[in-house]
Amino acid sequence: MKFSRLLLMLAVVTTGLFNACSKDDDAKVVIPPSEGSRLTLNGGGGTGSPNTVYVDMSTDSATAVKRLSWSLGFYNGSAYRVILNGFSGMSAKVTAKTDITAVTTADASGVSMAIGQGQGTLSMIDDVYGDLNATVIAEVSATADANYVYLVKAEDGTTDPATWYKVKVTRNGTTGYTLQYALLGAATVNTVTINRNSSYNFTFFSFATNAVVSVEPKKVEWDFAWSYAAYYTATIPYFFSDFVVINQYAGVAAAKVDSTVVGYASFTKKDTASLTFSAKRDAIGSSWRSTSTGIYKQYYYIVRDPAGNYYKLKFVSMGINDGGERGYPVVEYALIQQ
Repeated sequence: MKFSRLLLMLAVVTTGLFNACSKDDDAKVVIPPSEGSRLTLNGGGGTGSPNTVYVDMSTDSATAVKRLSWSLGFYNGSAYRVILNGFSGMSAKVTAKTDITAVTTADASGVSMAIGQGQGTLSMIDDVYGDLNATVIAEVSATADANYVYLVKAEDGTTDPATWYKVKVTRNGTTGYTLQYALLGAATVNTVTINRNSSYNFTFFSFATNAVVSVEPKKVEWDFAWSYAAYYTATIPYFFSDFVVINQYAGVAAAKVDSTVVGYASFTKKDTASLTFSAKRDAIGSSWRSTSTGIYKQYYYIVRDPAGNYYKLKFVSMGINDGGERGYPVVEYALIQQ
């Protein structure tokens, strides 16, 4: 499949070069989407793998990023929203103060930021379905004094308040955000301007490096991501290995298919009409595997990518009863062309 696509790409490029030589205007080269492939995702190994892997099926690419490499994500769409790193143990709580310099270690008295293992509440993490109207940090108001300061346990933080941050976000005109932050006991507050970039869903910032960092590929260049992630069980936060999120903010949607109803090999585009697609972050989630028995081989997924292509996706191995290696899952997918 990769070889045939390469030949087609070469043919398109060659034609484009010929046309460019014979016309005054440059020919626009359109690269067709991949017909499918099998990829091993570099999660870095283990049950709490250190990497998040972003997959773009149309280009057969898998981009591994250290999942603790960022702290906050600033939305580049029309709304002013800020997300926590949901691929980590981050948590946050709002204070009653709007002046960040007035927030001290005294504001942490009696406050617990622990989540997981039976601790914490879902209000301490962002909406697990990816609803930007339900983030821990409220929508950033155009009135600077209406924005509250938050206590934030960072992506690599502990339950010790000395490792927590105080954070306040305001708008920077129409071009982006102003972030103020400091360790809870620090006397100096850092101020950073976060500019919008419409090519990406979010602009990411790291407390550890005091800088904007590269995390997600461009919003039209990935379909789903595999990672260790904060989710929930019952009514409390819980951490899941091998969790899969879709690129919902770029229009990706997915549907689960039972192979006893329609087999993977025989699925065609007309079969998509009977499916109910979900655009929620957890449209795939953990529903493809069990941490005790392994992959549910009976199921596969249909994924609609940002360009409107439909791919059928199945999980081949994950390191439990399948000969694979934990932290290096193998996926297989194919473009549904008719």
